[in-house]
Amino acid sequence: MQEASFSGFIRTLIYIIAIYYIIKFLARIFLPVLVKKVVQKAGENFQKQQQQAQGNSWQKTANKDEIIIDTANAKKPRETKKVGEYVDYEEID
Repeated sequence: MQEASFSGFIRTLIYIIAIYYIIKFLARIFLPVLVKKVVQKAGENFQKQQQQAQGNSWQKTANKDEIIIDTANAKKPRETKKVGEYVDYEEID
């Protein structure tokens, strides 16, 4: 059976602390660059989607020289839902 020595414990503790600070230092250097690239990539994807959506809608309306206005919803007022009957309660003394 092996026994743990105090010097081995201290050495392991120093390794853990050193690795923690090395990772923290590297994260400060590389994390902003990584986040910047991810944000740029997401921005490019968003712009591509917007351009495709605008391009598709422009092509659809450019081929037709007519404007269609849907007035069906404008004529019908919104109906409120009737859930039930309102009951007024009074306190009894």
